[in-house]
Order: sequence, then C-alpha cells, then structure tokens
Amino acid sequence: MTKTIPITRSLRMTRVPLLFLLILVSPHLLGQTKVKPGFNLFSPAQDVEIGEKSAEEIEQKLPIIEEPSVQDYIGQIGRRLGEVIQGPDFPYQFKVTNLSDINAFALPGGFMYINRGLIEAASTEAELAGVMAHEMAHVALRHGTNQASKAYLAQAGFGILGGLFGGNTSTGQVVEAVGGFGLNAVFLKFSRSAEEQADIVGAQTLVKAGYDPVAMADFFEMMRAQSGRDPGKFEQFFSTHPAPANRARRIEEEARLLGGPRPVSPVGDLEKIQRELGRLPEAPSMQEAMQKGDEPSDTRSKGDTSTGVGQAPDLGQIEPPSSQLKLFESRNGVFRIRYPENWTPTPADDGFGVTIVPDGGVVALDSGERSVVYGMIVGDFDPSASQSDEGRSGQEPFSRNDQLGQASNSFLRGLTTNNSYLKLLRTSEDIILDGAEALSATLEGRSPVTDQQETVVVFTRALLNDQLIFLIFVAPTRQYSELLNPLRRILSSLSVYDQAMNNR
Repeated sequence: MTKTIPITRSLRMTRVPLLFLLILVSPHLLGQTKVKPGFNLFSPAQDVEIGEKSAEEIEQKLPIIEEPSVQDYIGQIGRRLGEVIQGPDFPYQFKVTNLSDINAFALPGGFMYINRGLIEAASTEAELAGVMAHEMAHVALRHGTNQASKAYLAQAGFGILGGLFGGNTSTGQVVEAVGGFGLNAVFLKFSRSAEEQADIVGAQTLVKAGYDPVAMADFFEMMRAQSGRDPGKFEQFFSTHPAPANRARRIEEEARLLGGPRPVSPVGDLEKIQRELGRLPEAPSMQEAMQKGDEPSDTRSKGDTSTGVGQAPDLGQIEPPSSQLKLFESRNGVFRIRYPENWTPTPADDGFGVTIVPDGGVVALDSGERSVVYGMIVGDFDPSASQSDEGRSGQEPFSRNDQLGQASNSFLRGLTTNNSYLKLLRTSEDIILDGAEALSATLEGRSPVTDQQETVVVFTRALLNDQLIFLIFVAPTRQYSELLNPLRRILSSLSVYDQAMNNR
C-alpha cells in the first residue's frame, strides 16, 4: 500500500507531490517572485465547503463584534484586497472577533477572522491590510487543505485513490480523519516555508491594491520586538505562524522587485475605529474564550491511531499478470505504455497520469477510500514544487548531480518521507527508457494496509520541461517475482512525447 499522490484535477502531479509549494502567479508584475500551488486532495469548491462548516463551529465559540462600522471598515479593506489577489475565486468573508490577542486567521475557502487586538495594535491601515493580505495569501495558496491532504496521506497510505477514481474524494471522511472541522490546527498552523510564501503573495497583493508592502514587514517586526515583553498577546500568532528567517528583509526585497504601489486613499479612518473598539468592554484572550467551550484541538482521542484500514485482504487471490498486453495512451498525448490485458487502467483527471491494477489490486479502507496494493502508477513530478529538500541530510540515493539525479532524489525523499515503512534496498543508474537515461530504486517494507511485506520499484525519466515521468510498481514481496517478466515488457513499451508537455 504505497503512499503516492492521487492524480486529480485539483492535484496534478506536475504541480505537486509529496511536498509543499509556492503559488499561482501570473506575470502581471514583472520581476515579482513566481510561486506554484502545492499538492491537494481537495478541489477549490471543497475548500469552501470545509471553510463554511468550520466557520459554523467557530462562531459558536468565539465572540463576534457586531458593530456595523467596524465590520464595514474591515470588509472594505478585505474587498479591496480580494479584487486583486490571485488564485481561485473564493468568496472571501471578513469578521472581527472580540479577542485581545494580536492575531488573525483564515479558513480554507476565504473565511477570515481579525481579532480586535490586531486592529487596536495597528498604526496604519496599510499595516492592518498587510496582515489581512498575508492571511488571504494562505487561502489563495490553499495552505490549509494542503496541510490536511498531507496529514491524511500520512495516515492512510501511498495508494489512496479517492480522487483518482473519478475525483470522488469525500470531504467529510478526509477532514474527520485529520481532526474534524472548526479550529483544527491542521488548517491553521503552517511551516516557515508556507509563511514565507504567504509573505511574498501578500506583498504582491498589497502593491496591486495600492498599499505599501513594507508596512506588513514593519508590523511583523513590531510584533517580534514586543513579543518578549508581552508574550501572551502574540502567542497565538507565532504559534501558528512561525517567522521565516529574515522575514522583514525578504518582504522589503519583494517590494523592490515589484517597484512599489500606486498609492490609494485609505478606505476609512483607522483611529476612529480604534476609538469605537476602545469603548467596548475589555476583550478576553483566545484562551479565555475557549475555556467556555471545547478546546481548539484535534478532535480525535489521543489514543486513536487508526488509519481507517479495514480487514487485511487475501492477496493470494489476485490473478498473475497476463502475458498479453494492451495499449494505454495518456489523454494529453505525453506517453504511451502497454499493460497486462487482465489489468484495468484508470486515467487521471488531469489527462497525464494513470493507475493500472488487476482485480483485487485495490483495497477499500474503512474510511471509504481505496489504496493500491498491487499494480502500477504512472505520473509526472515537478521538483520545483517540492519541499522535500527541507531537513535534507545524509547520502542521496542517486550519486549523479544532473537534473535527472537531483529531481529523482527529491522524488524519493518525498516518497520515503510520506511512506516511512519503506526502506531503500538498492538503486540503479544505468537504465534506458525510450532512448533516454533513467534511474530506478527498489524499496521494501511491511504495508500498514495489508500487514504484509511489500516491494515497490520506482523508475524516473526526465522530461524536457525539467519535470519527471515516474513509474511505480507495487506488489506483495512474495508475489513480486511474477511481475518481473511483464515489468520488463511494460518498460520497453514506454514511448514518451516530450513536446506534448508544451500543450498542457
């Protein structure tokens, strides 16, 4: 049961896998940093569904300020930013919470909450807009559901096919498996690299909206400087938003790349809004507010380590691969490959990848998802969208340092990180696939789905666009020998049409 990335319309292996990201940016502003989206099991519509359900739970626990002037002011800033931020067309909504913490957070799909303490601490509207733009960037980059996707795959295993088979990933099943809706840390707590991406996209959004992005850097620097004197007010923000290295300098650098904004008038009077807030009773902290309800934590019991795996299948009933092969051609025309005629191909929604398995090669989990335990997966991998270099240490699987070697090492790091039961046995660097150099690696481990020893063989070949096409073959170790002859014929049948990648 090996853990790979389901190939869906919202999760294209070209943009993804196994790692993190950088977002969707058009060349609207020359010189700006370009970022790509990260791997995601969910569609943008599912982001909105998750946000709506989480917002319903949150608003039962957190006090919302109903003052029309305050809500209107924040809403106007949000709409100005929302008109220019890139990414999916989310229905951004903005509410002010009566909390003293200097913090803001945004749920998937664009449901955003700005604490009263943050508004009172801002010196200018640009500083307030800077924090809001940063949070909206997390939404546009879809960091929350990216986190949930990775958490789910870490539990459920490599061959999860909920999205692969017609894009039928169940929102509720996946979300409940990783902690449920509401103030779930998986949607709200990000890595330093995600924070840096939100800073970059936030700065780009500010410039297009007419705000100076340096104001965002100034506010974050103020928070950092004051956090030592009054840690309680900043604890929530820095616990979920770990500061990237040289944060202020990186934002200022992006501001220089962007050439500065065309300034616009403030949408309102920040000082007037602060005076209105000052007339309200003292606001509680987040911790005090949450003591009146459930704690914002993982809703699973601490002793629950279930992966949603059902009864172990009888893999001995799987029919050996046929010696007769049939032809599969990817819908986008990038590759053709032959496969045993008693296996069934399921093309990916994005038109590139395919999963091909025999009867019994997919196991239904208790969660309702399906996992590959016998068969093959073909997909493409974009190393520029990978985060697997974070925490990199030790000797690399492949010794060559060219594009193929570096990208293949990145792919394997992600694969073994997300499938910790797999251990590398051997590699080969003298493979030829369709006339081009390729690499291979063999891994083994006890599958948490079948509770049997599993063998996984990976082949990688470079494409013209610096991406990889990969082939993964997986089977129980005791049955792997019956795959060897068909595997050789499958590999020799592969035809890759690199130029077709330009049409994707």
